[in-house]
Amino acid sequence: MTGLLFVLSGPSGVGKNTVLNEILSRRPDLTYSISATTRPPRGQEVDGVNYFFLTKEQFQAEIENEGFLEWAEIYDHYYGTPKQAVLKRLNSGCHVLLDVDIQGAAQIRNNYPQSILIFLYPPSIQELQRRLITRNTDDQDSIQKRLSYIDKELAAVSNYDYVVLNDDLEEACRRVESIINAEEVKVSRGYWKKLIYD
Repeated sequence: MTGLLFVLSGPSGVGKNTVLNEILSRRPDLTYSISATTRPPRGQEVDGVNYFFLTKEQFQAEIENEGFLEWAEIYDHYYGTPKQAVLKRLNSGCHVLLDVDIQGAAQIRNNYPQSILIFLYPPSIQELQRRLITRNTDDQDSIQKRLSYIDKELAAVSNYDYVVLNDDLEEACRRVESIINAEEVKVSRGYWKKLIYD
């Protein structure tokens, strides 16, 4: 039975990575597929652990070979999800959880229509701005670019299956877990048969 592909998305600074890491720690049955990027590592990030750090030439070669499930150029850097790694896990029956930006989520929906898109929504624009400024991972120019995209990113919520307000980490994680649980027990998915007959 094919696994489910869950996509966690939302505006920059909303806390996608924090929620994803917490969910993965609670749900060992979920797998995470590492993204590729051309941006330089931040802090203690390690190649092959946090991201696959590629040159622009390497990334463009993968695009030409249709090696990504989704990819985008965001804030002057490329980001993408290696396709074969995700499909291999799904085909082996594992669920996959990804965190991607708005453009990436739209491409995944086009390339893998059965994906389940979850939009992480900030408690307010002011709080989102505060998080971007205080996380200390970007220079002032990058922060201003990210802030200029907020309205457009928030408007994308209508393209998603679910929305989760991230005003409290524990509550946001509980809601994401509830979505995963609900999708697993949809009659049309057939997972209930495995629960009953195993």
